[in-house]
Amino acid sequence: MDNEAHRVSADNPTTSAYLKAIGVPELPARTSPFDPGYDPVTLEAHIAQSAHLISILKISMATWIVADEAASRRKFDAARQAGVKTTTGGGPFEVAVAQGQLPAYLELVASMGSDRIECGRGFTPMEESPADILRLASEYGLEVQYELGSKHGGGFDERTVAALVDEGKRWLDAGAVQLVLEARESAADVGLFDREGSLQTVLADRFAAEFGHELVTFEAPTKASQFALLSHFGPEVQLCNVRLEELLRVEIYRRGLHSDAFQHANLRPGQQS
Repeated sequence: MDNEAHRVSADNPTTSAYLKAIGVPELPARTSPFDPGYDPVTLEAHIAQSAHLISILKISMATWIVADEAASRRKFDAARQAGVKTTTGGGPFEVAVAQGQLPAYLELVASMGSDRIECGRGFTPMEESPADILRLASEYGLEVQYELGSKHGGGFDERTVAALVDEGKRWLDAGAVQLVLEARESAADVGLFDREGSLQTVLADRFAAEFGHELVTFEAPTKASQFALLSHFGPEVQLCNVRLEELLRVEIYRRGLHSDAFQHANLRPGQQS
């Protein structure tokens, strides 16, 4: 019986069996990719090949609001049918608050079938308290993730980090399910990245130590930022704002299957036992 099972396995190799054989551990989904405005067919194709790697899909910016509504609804539906949770980006939330239309925005997001909203104060002020926002979001059945950092305030320093840690704690206490560290589209001179785009590891460590990798996710919009965060923290780090077409590259790096990642002890696959 064992010989027969072995023969069948040998005749029908699988990628999962091979990954196990070379020492790549099974990992939970820890990347939240974003859709900056792909067409529905492209999004559906990415979901088909990568749903198991997606922690939550951000249908992002305001593109889903200005696109053909049927096409936007098709994208939310495709994610839901594949068992992939969705969130909208923080920009439309801030505009809704500034324009006095937050209830209308939340009603629209809920009607699209999104599971979550991202909110923050990246480029607009917000008078509402975390408790007010969480209470209103819950009325529409929406989770909340909160983005820490300004989109136009440059890189963080120790004083900024201390204030953001306190801010993050207030949002988590109010019921937010996750915190997001701002890095915009450039990951340079913003958030945890300096003018040259280098990760400020000491400051990044502060957020990881305060909140843990389950509650904080780091925006990583560029190859350099993705690799820097994974190399520093290892496979447990959660990344977001990764373009869908870059998701598989991030995940081979996370598993030590990229030539650069293979050089790092915290990423290199273990030996077969």
